[in-house]
Amino acid sequence: MTLPRIILSSGEPAGIGPDLCIEIAGRNWPCELVVAGDMQMLDERARKLGRRIDLRPWHATPEPIAHQAGTLPVLHIPVAAPVRAGQLDPANARYVLSLLDRAIEGCSASEFDALVTAPVHKGVIADTGVPFLGHTEYLAQRTGGHPVMMLATKSLRVALATTHLALKDVSAAITKERLHRVLKVIDHDLRTRFGIASPRILVCGLNPHAGESGHLGREEIEIIAPALEELRARSMQLLGPAPADTAFTAHMLEEADVVLAMYHDQGLPVIKYAGFDSAVNVTLGLPIIRTSVDHGTALPLAGTGKADAGSLVAALELAIAMARNAPHARQPAKR
Repeated sequence: MTLPRIILSSGEPAGIGPDLCIEIAGRNWPCELVVAGDMQMLDERARKLGRRIDLRPWHATPEPIAHQAGTLPVLHIPVAAPVRAGQLDPANARYVLSLLDRAIEGCSASEFDALVTAPVHKGVIADTGVPFLGHTEYLAQRTGGHPVMMLATKSLRVALATTHLALKDVSAAITKERLHRVLKVIDHDLRTRFGIASPRILVCGLNPHAGESGHLGREEIEIIAPALEELRARSMQLLGPAPADTAFTAHMLEEADVVLAMYHDQGLPVIKYAGFDSAVNVTLGLPIIRTSVDHGTALPLAGTGKADAGSLVAALELAIAMARNAPHARQPAKR
């Protein structure tokens, strides 16, 4: 295939998103990299960081152009108010959403092959009256997808059956219908976007010891195990339900391409411990490819030069790989 064209949303302008965009612009990439953001804001942040970057307005070309270190093509979207690193301003909340809207529009129209997102600040957006739970939910709403959150490092993938849900509400949310949908999405996307011919999915139980034969809860017996049996009958490779306290041991992980945790803090602490600076947040189940960093806006680090770009580097690398694996990957123009 020809080079993929990737759009990078620069995120909350007062956070480290602009810093990270400038950092990764300093190396060559096997893709055309386009940053969505305010050009003046990005220029000011580069100067604050002491980085010499040639910012230039982005214009689409018939063929993607490989990114050259020291340059930064910018899809200019103006901020609503002046930006000060580390200081949130609600006036720019809708600017952040406009970056996402333009990126979603471009990906949906095949103008871009994948979206990578720098971190946003959920609170400052919600404070303006916009109901915003996070990137995942917003992207699903805008694209009509059925999102499944998955975090990935080079050696471990962890997906979630439920995401930002209070612990007291998790049990009621674990239904056969939800598990069927989530597992089908995982199986489909690992095949089509990760190039895994027959994905092996290790499914955690909900309760300690996976319910201890019903003595510590019956969700495994009544919901999880029957759901897995029904999908195994459709030739899906599913392991479990497994006790979560042993699911992440080496011998279990050797048999799995991904682990499905039942709730947020059952699975994510493990992968963040294993690779916090290199983990990538991937949204499965969307009609577009989207990856992201696994951390927040880190306001105190904005403009200091101390932000670590490792997670964004990994997110961009994975987006490139997924775009190349996609069934409708961009092909070279005929001569």
